[in-house]
Amino acid sequence: MDKKVYNRIKAVLAEKGKTNNWLAEQLDMNRTTVSKWCRNEMQPRVDTLFEIAEALDVDVRTLLVSTKK
Repeated sequence: MDKKVYNRIKAVLAEKGKTNNWLAEQLDMNRTTVSKWCRNEMQPRVDTLFEIAEALDVDVRTLLVSTKK
């Protein structure tokens, strides 16, 4: 069964030339937590999603997989 993908954090980090470790440092978060977000094993809280968007200088919607095609 395919794993559901909810966020695009890993893709946006790659587009911005940033790493998981960089994001963990920016947010003062555990690297393991950020890694789980990037693998879609765990999802960040909504307020954290906004912090991620700010750190990456993107619209928060860019970090989410669209539900519409």
